[in-house]
Amino acid sequence: MPNKRKDNKGRLLRTGESQRKDLTYMYRYTDMRCKRQCVYADDLNKLREKEKKIQLDTLQGLDISGGGITVLELVERYVGLRRNVRYNTTVGYNFVLNILRKEEFGYQQVNKVRVVDAKRFLLNLYDKGRGYSSINSIKGVLKPAFQMAVNDDYLRKNPFDFKMDLIPNNSQKRVAMTEEEQERYLEYVRNDEHFSRYYDEIIVLLGTGMRISEFMGLTLSDLDFEERKIKVDHQLTRTRNGKYYVEKTKTENGVRFIYMTDEVKEALLNIIASRQKPRKEMVVDGYKGFLLLDKDGKPKVAMHLEHVMKRLLDKYNATHEEQLPRITPHVLRHTFCTRMSERGMNPKTLQYLMGHADITVTLNVYTHASYTKVADEMAQITAV
Repeated sequence: MPNKRKDNKGRLLRTGESQRKDLTYMYRYTDMRCKRQCVYADDLNKLREKEKKIQLDTLQGLDISGGGITVLELVERYVGLRRNVRYNTTVGYNFVLNILRKEEFGYQQVNKVRVVDAKRFLLNLYDKGRGYSSINSIKGVLKPAFQMAVNDDYLRKNPFDFKMDLIPNNSQKRVAMTEEEQERYLEYVRNDEHFSRYYDEIIVLLGTGMRISEFMGLTLSDLDFEERKIKVDHQLTRTRNGKYYVEKTKTENGVRFIYMTDEVKEALLNIIASRQKPRKEMVVDGYKGFLLLDKDGKPKVAMHLEHVMKRLLDKYNATHEEQLPRITPHVLRHTFCTRMSERGMNPKTLQYLMGHADITVTLNVYTHASYTKVADEMAQITAV
């Protein structure tokens, strides 16, 4: 009579089951492709739950040997499960899928990918000229895709679970303007024959800290001049094929009211006064009466002001010896947050104004201390 195998607690082990040296359990089986596969658990009962699922999936004709699929197929499955994502997120997914379709790594079997393979793939992209931000975005899709395979017990370890320190970070940091740079910038915009028409838009962004897509999504009904309130609860975006749509703010905390300072109120009134009423107000997902319109009477989108600000900066730096740093709509947001912090605004109040879900974002990312400010504060403290 053959010896029956038992675990360290004296329990009989079934066919395919075994207890490893570290006292964890393993179940070996043959998948639909006639390949040997293994699943693991730290408890025998948990292992048997996995066995039941494998047997059920096999009876239903499902291929549960996820390790046999390619990296590209895995990412396609992961993306296919992500529903109701933002347009920009969908664009990002398609970008990663197109990269994988062109790279040999995309056709490598998932169960053969090791950490060293993942790192080599990213380094290869860097050698081909991809920037840090793009590579980090690609890793940002691959890591959760492989984690999905780990969670489903197709893999034991996520090969993309490592820090991005193997590639130098050459991405441009968005740094707030100093007060001196801010004064020079605004004076130039105000007095330039062409770009002065955008002065009020820049003042609103610099005086509210709104995201550019939130500003573009503002409608006339979002402005309460009597109470001096700006309601921010949505943002406007346009797809590459020209379709407009309105979506929620970036975070749930993005829904907020922003106070109109005198300068912001005047700028908004100027924008309304110069706004040409279109023959028919465009309606986007139930919203109409957009504050900012282009020459065709259609709502402006982020790209409009981004391009304007790039040309503005290029013109300034081409005609001035003392250059200005990179200034974008998001830099205006950084600058607003930094100015409010420098003036002593309560961090929780500032978090609310910025629409951040986590206060550490407000404190660590958007407030930039300069040497001048540090020196001034130290001088004041030591003089007491």
